Amino acid sequence: MNAPRAMILAAGLGTRLGDLSAVRPKPMLPVCGTPLVRWVALWLRSQGVREVVVNLHHLGEQIEAELGDGSKLGMAIAYSREDGEILGTGGALRHARHLLDDGSGAPIVVVNGKILLELELARVLAAHRAARAEATMVLRPDPEAERWGSLRVDAAGQVVGLLGAHRPGAEAAEPLMFTGVHVLEPRFLDRIPPQGPQCVIRTAYTELFHSGHGLAGVVTRDYWWEHSTVQRYLQGVANVLEGRVRLPYAERHVRGVAAGATLGAGAHVDPAAWIGEGAVIGAGAHVGPRVQIGDRAVIAPGVRLRDAIVWDGIDVTRDVECAVLSEGTG
Repeated sequence: MNAPRAMILAAGLGTRLGDLSAVRPKPMLPVCGTPLVRWVALWLRSQGVREVVVNLHHLGEQIEAELGDGSKLGMAIAYSREDGEILGTGGALRHARHLLDDGSGAPIVVVNGKILLELELARVLAAHRAARAEATMVLRPDPEAERWGSLRVDAAGQVVGLLGAHRPGAEAAEPLMFTGVHVLEPRFLDRIPPQGPQCVIRTAYTELFHSGHGLAGVVTRDYWWEHSTVQRYLQGVANVLEGRVRLPYAERHVRGVAAGATLGAGAHVDPAAWIGEGAVIGAGAHVGPRVQIGDRAVIAPGVRLRDAIVWDGIDVTRDVECAVLSEGTG
């Protein structure tokens, strides 16, 4: 099988992040000094993917500035710009097809730019190939799967439940949630309607499901987290700092104090904290647990932080708990 190409979905508006979305697009939220979209690119690289397409819309220039052409990562990264309205996953794939499908038949890995994960992609590709699937969805158990429209797979790995439609045996299968990671054959893109914004699940996937064959599912129980709200962002960082995820593909340290940071006399840093390069922690300050302090941030003497994220270069002069401090909020 030809080496897969990948598409990172990074064009969302990030409305559930509130005021943060006016400053950065969701894929640029930093986790331990690395934006989420870079984490996704690093994960893809660790899984053997070298050619990537990223779609852009809201504040997309920040994402392009972060990743560039991919050469510094040992990758080739191209961009699909969505001007005007956001196209949705289906429309984004259709719009970027000329970058994803060169006629070689290489499968396409699609992954959301707002997640952090541990998934072994080789297992998914092997299952996709063994099933001779047109599309393979990566699914996970979730206590709220039914709330979000659960999917189900049978013992053979075929999707037997999608958007309320079921095939025999679906009722006995575990309810699952879509991770936003999938593997597609290029011909699957023919199922996406030719115009307008499209939800790929309600269009191409629904059509494939009702065709009765070619739609597979792989269940993972490995770490996966999406960062769509401020609370989920805070919890996602806490998960990393407390060691709930293995990140062997990290470029930087994932907990502790950077060598270039400065700690004032009597400052206390909890082990479940991350402090970036050039950060200054004032005398008597208390940092942690579950606190991320960005590069060059300054924490005033005596300030206490808990369950907080401070972005690069922010001066913090007050106690903070359960909050994200970005530009203008220190």
